[in-house]
Formats: sequence, structure tokens, C-alpha cells
Amino acid sequence: MSNTYQTEVAKRFTIYNSLFLDLPFDDIYRTGTLLPILSSECKKGFTEGKTPKEIINSFFEGMLASDSSKEKHNLLFQLVQYVERQVVLFDSIEDAAFEKINDVKGKGTMNALISRVETDKKKAELIEKLRTFSIRLTLTAHPTQFYPGNVLAIITDLESAIRKDDLGSIDALLRQLGKTAFINKEKPSPYEEAVSLCWFLEHVFYKSIPDIMARVLRRLDIPLHEWDNPDLLKVGFWPGGDRDGNPFVTHQITMDVADKLQETILRCLYRDVRKVRRRMTFKGVESLMLEAENGIYKTLYGGEKVLKSKEDLLKILLKAREIIIESHDGLFLDILDEFILKVNVFGFYFASMDMRQDSRKHAALWEEIIEVTQGKDALKKYQEGNEEEQINTILSFKELPNPKSLKDEFHQEMLESIASISYVQDNNGSEGLHRYIISNCQSELHILQVYQLNKLTLAPKGDLKLDIVPLFETIDDLAAAPEIMERLYSNKVYAAHLKARGKKQSIMLGFSDGTKDGGYIRANWSILRAKEELTNASRKYEVSVVFFDGRGGPPARGGGNMHNFYASLGDQVENEEIQVTIQGQTISANYGKPVSCTYNLEQLLSAGLENHLYPTEENRLTDDQRALIDEMADISYQAYKEFKSHPQFVSYLEKVTPLKFFGKTNIGSRPLKRSKGEAMKFEDLRAIPFVGSWAQMKQNIPGFYGVGKAITEMEKRGKKDQVTKLYQDSLFFRSLMGNSMQSLAKSYYPATAYLKDDKEYGGFWELMHSEYQQSFKKILEISGMNELLEDNAVSSQSIEIREKIVLPLITIQQYAIQEMLETGKEDTVLQKLVLRTMFGIINAARNAA
Repeated sequence: MSNTYQTEVAKRFTIYNSLFLDLPFDDIYRTGTLLPILSSECKKGFTEGKTPKEIINSFFEGMLASDSSKEKHNLLFQLVQYVERQVVLFDSIEDAAFEKINDVKGKGTMNALISRVETDKKKAELIEKLRTFSIRLTLTAHPTQFYPGNVLAIITDLESAIRKDDLGSIDALLRQLGKTAFINKEKPSPYEEAVSLCWFLEHVFYKSIPDIMARVLRRLDIPLHEWDNPDLLKVGFWPGGDRDGNPFVTHQITMDVADKLQETILRCLYRDVRKVRRRMTFKGVESLMLEAENGIYKTLYGGEKVLKSKEDLLKILLKAREIIIESHDGLFLDILDEFILKVNVFGFYFASMDMRQDSRKHAALWEEIIEVTQGKDALKKYQEGNEEEQINTILSFKELPNPKSLKDEFHQEMLESIASISYVQDNNGSEGLHRYIISNCQSELHILQVYQLNKLTLAPKGDLKLDIVPLFETIDDLAAAPEIMERLYSNKVYAAHLKARGKKQSIMLGFSDGTKDGGYIRANWSILRAKEELTNASRKYEVSVVFFDGRGGPPARGGGNMHNFYASLGDQVENEEIQVTIQGQTISANYGKPVSCTYNLEQLLSAGLENHLYPTEENRLTDDQRALIDEMADISYQAYKEFKSHPQFVSYLEKVTPLKFFGKTNIGSRPLKRSKGEAMKFEDLRAIPFVGSWAQMKQNIPGFYGVGKAITEMEKRGKKDQVTKLYQDSLFFRSLMGNSMQSLAKSYYPATAYLKDDKEYGGFWELMHSEYQQSFKKILEISGMNELLEDNAVSSQSIEIREKIVLPLITIQQYAIQEMLETGKEDTVLQKLVLRTMFGIINAARNAA
């Protein structure tokens, strides 16, 4: 694949980039001429140990006759805009070559897995697993995508033109790119975020998911219309329901988004039913297909719910199917069956919304409810009581007060939001919104507070058709999770609720905040340990537990190679479903086109199935291996805690990195941090800007810090050979180290080396740089590699080219930061330069935030 990548991507970029350099616009032509010179100056300058300021000033001296600061900065802004467009060009070239640089028919695909099980006579076992297994990708509105909609459209067209080698169209689109603004003028609303993600549902997932399922079922000789597990591949949806730290998500937004989801799926089904009807022109069938078409049309556009649910539509389609078999020799039955499959999979909801809120908000709401209904003395008694007493108080409520009787408008809105769940379930079906996720969950009380709020609002006299999902995030919370869930399973009220929900409990685990809290090794290890212990606890109470992983794009937030991760979990972790969050650039990069979406969905699906069908020693950790990882995790955790407690840690994030600028990027509706206060508190900081700030600085601390320290300390204890053997024998540990290599490969410490001479932050920078060097060296030693990602040439080459493209942006950003640090002034123009460079740096990395 290495030579293919060079031919299909690297060389094409060189050729098409030359078109870009010659765009016939005066300001762009000049910039295109100067950019290669700046790139060369940056590379040479950092090699010689120059600071960003020295590199930029040297560039000005050689290339710009004027001493005007305004003219200098205008040129830098033009260079930034040019590099942004180079990134778009490179993305499009890489996407166009997707099938050629990825083995879309080899290992990790369902075709390869089915061939293997047929050879090994495990076909029946595979079919049995498929009937209960599920992959759920949950699309979130977390802000990591910087391209506005009009730029995304150009990218789509550019990729298509590159696939066809249509030089004329490529040239025209590059010209359009040169004239199109890349920046959103204002933040999107939560509804606008949902609309943008509906594009991917309609144009990508609607095609890819049924295609995969139809191919798999036909290969296994299973009739499409009889398939009884429509949840095998499904999509979750957070925009419009995720309230955690986002005050702009209201109950009206939730209902509007649910309506938009239904409108989008009905529009897709209407287009398809018309195509199907063109073939169904025979007696007894045509009238039924016309009834189906008119029913969808009137439900979608006519203002009347002719079809109230997917069951109403399926009833018509299955009747037509019977007549085709009985009277028309099964003519075009395959076309109808594919349509029936789509209706079964997507229903009238398209994607399942989740509601999410922070546990602290529920606690505050209950306190006001108690005060309003029972008085201040009762509230005081509640606050002074132990957890069991507080739970009894909560569960003793028979009804909730009218939202208008609460003084806090936010609490009124919380109750209205819960009430909106019934609207979604009534209109889109119970699958439309059937989960409530509790962020920052730390106790049994937190879960029962949410259960009781929803029970009394939605189903005071019947069964609650809603799953309550705790999200455990910090290292301490992950450790406490098994005991919390055991107490919950023992609670009679909740046990009855679980029984009504099929004794199935979903539990969410936060990679992003886990890493932010405990560092790279400890977070990943704590999550695996928590899954194993939660599996044991759930099996003890005969509860089927489903794990939902809150992941981001980069390894520091649980990203990287997910296929290897899920293939490595072993039989001590419940494996009924794989559920993950997908966000920002990860949506557009990995699931933005049918071919990449199909490939990555199949990789996840086959990973989960392989873990069940082919358990190996590679994905079953021995007691000795566990002890070794545990020891390394402790060393790493201690190193990371010491780093976090460094007196310059928060100050460095706030005053040196671009952290504060994330709130000004206009890419998402959520605020930068959860609290409203001016002071920067680490615990209130969101994982995206936290990880993104280190990525901007090309330091990537959350993706490796403590790894080098852990391996070095194990070497001192005479256990380095054991660590090396662990790397060779354990897929989990090898995946962990491989993903950390990505973070190291995307780091570039020469760009910030000027900080070593800073009076305030010099020692802090040296600490980071030392651990970077140590981690780099020690990972190579235990892996036996000569360079990072030696075993993944495509990823290595992609990163190398991307980092080369954005080196001028990195230099310009650090030039602006260095200037402001040295002068002690928050210069408006320099701040704008920092902000503008952020877009290209993150977009180039694709999974940097």
C-alpha cells in the first residue's frame, strides 16, 4: 500500500497543488509564489534552532520590501488562507484514493470474515451472533469540524472530479475554493448542527447501512424481509438532546430536531418507494405500492399522519410481497425486499436521539422541588441525610410540581425537556428517543434522581419506556462504578424498571474526560477494568450490560484504531453491542462518503464478531500481563498527576496555548466550559478544547504523557523484557501503544522550543519535552521499530505530508504567541492570527480535537 499511496496521493497532490500555486488572482498568485519559500524557511529555521519570530522576521526581510506591520500581517493572513485550501485539496485527493489505499475487500471486511467462518464451519455460530449483535454509531455535535457547508460541498465535488481525473473541473473548483470564505460568521444553533448531520444520514448512512446488511444476509442465505435484528447497524444522534453544558438546547429544539429526523427519513423513503413502484406494475401489487407512496407523501407533506409508524407501512409492503410470490413468480422481489429492509432499519425516526444532562443539574432541580413542595425544613433534612435516606425521599414522591411553580427558569426548562420525550416517542416511535444519559454520574442517587424525574413525568402509572444510562468519566468514578451498579441492581424499584426493559442496562464510559483526568495509560486501563468488573456484576444479577464508549477523534480521546481495540477486549467484557460516539472531523473523514462509511462500519462489525468467534490468547490478558499493565498505569498516573499539579499547568493552558480561542471559532453551539465563572477551573474544562489546545501547540500531551516514564521505570525494576513481550503478545497493549505513536508522530517540539528560555514557562516546557523524548525512544524500543508507525505506512505517510503542509501555520501561530508573551500585550491582530491558524491546523490533522 506504501507505493500505491505515493502514486495515488502524494504525487497527485504535488501535481494539483501546482495548479493552486498558479491561480490567476493577484493576491493568491503572489501568495502561491511566496508560500513554498516560507515552508522552506520554516523547515530550515527550526532545524537550525531558530525561534518562530526569527523565522518569520527573516522571511519578511527577504521577501517584503515594506516595514509596515499592517502589510506584514496582511501577508500572513493570506498565507494562512492559502494553506487552509491546500488542506482541502489534500483531503479530497486522499478521499478520492480511499479504495486504493485501503484494503476494502481484505481483513476486517464482512466478506473476509464470512469466507473464514465458512472454511472453519462456524457459519451457524456467526448467524446466531448476528441475530443479537449491534453496532451503534452516535453522531454528536461536538465542535471539531471547521468547514462550513458551502466548503464541504466543494470538497465533495472536488473529490468526484479527482476520481475522474477531470482537470478542467479540478481547476474550476480550485478557483472557487480560492474565492470562498472558510469561516462561519456566527455560531450555529443546536438545530443547525442537527440539520448539518442530517446530510450525512441522508446521503451516506441511508446508503451504506442497508447495503452492508443486504450483502451479509444474502451471502448467508437469509431472506432480507425475515431479518429480525434491524439494530445490527444503527445510528444514534445527540444534537437536539445533549444538554450537558449547552444552555441553548431547549425542549422546543428537541422536538424540532425529532421532526427534522422524521422528515429526512420520510423524504428518503419517498424517493425510494417511487423507484420501487416503477417496477411493480402488475395486478394487485401496483395499487398497494401506490397506497404506500401516497401514504408516505401525505405523512411527509400533507399535514396528516396517514402512516403513524413503520408498522403501518410494512403491513402494505408485506401484503404486496405475498401477491408477487403467489401471482407473479417473485418478479423484482429483490428490489422490494431491499426497500422493506430500509424501512425496518430506519423506521420513522432515522436515528435514535439521546437526552443528556449533568448529574449536578438534576441534584439542584430535586432540591428546589423538595423546597417548593415540602418547605425549607424538609430540604435541610434531605441535604443532611445519607444517600439511602435521600433515595427514599426521592422515590417517595408520587407527582412532580407544575414546572411554572419553580423559581429557577433552568429547572422549569429541565422538566419541560423531560416532557418533550413523550412528544418524540409518540411521533417517531419509542426508538426515536429511548435513553437518558447522566454525565458526571457518581452515585446510585444520581441514577435514581433521573429515573424518578422521568417516571413521574412520562409514565406515572405504567412502565417507563426509557433507559437510564450512567456516564462514568473520572478515574475515581470508573473505580466506583461496579459497586454503584450492584447497589442499583439491588434496588427493588429500579430492578422492576430493568425487568420491564428486558433486563438490559446501558452504561457509558468516557474516554475523553477519563484521559483528561488520569492520563493516557491509566484512563484506558481503568475503562477496560471497569468494563470487566461491570460485566461480572451485571451477570451476577442476570442483567445484560451494554457499554457505550464516549470517544473523540484522536488517541487522547479514545480514537485511533478502534478495530484493534474492539477485537482485543476478550470474553471478560460483555460483547452484545458496540456503541461509540462519532464527532466532527471523524464523521466527515471516516463516515463522510458511502465507501469510507461502509469500510469503517464493517471494520467495527467484524471486530466485535471476531472477538466472539475467534477468542485468542492475544485478546485474553493473563494475570501476569494484568499486573504488568496495572504497574505501568500506576507509574503513568502518578507522573500525569504531578504534571497536572505543576504550578504553571493551568496558567500555561490559559495564557500560552490557544485554549481561550476555542470559544471564538464559531464551529459549535456549546460554550468552552461548563461553568459560567470567569476563572479557569480545570475540572470545568471540556475535553475537546483541552486536547485541542495541546494539538495546536504540537505537544499532544494527553496522548502520551507518562508512557515513557512508565517504560523507563519498568526498565529500572528489571521488567523491560516483560513489557516488550507484553507488546508482542497482547493486542490490547499493542493497540494502546500504536495509538500513542500517532500522538507522538503529530508532535513537533521545535516549534515551541523558544519557550525553554521563558522565565515563567521554561521549566514547564522542559518537563514536557523530556517526557516526549522519553516516550518516543521507549515506545520504539519495546515495539522493535526504527521509526514511529513503521507497521502502518499509509498512516505514517499521511501524517508526514499533512504536518508538512501546516508547518507554516504552526510557525505563524507560534510567532503570534511568542510576540504576545514577550511584549505582555494581548494584541488584537496577533490574537486574530492565532485564531485563524487554528482552523487549518485542526483540519489537517482530521482527528486532532
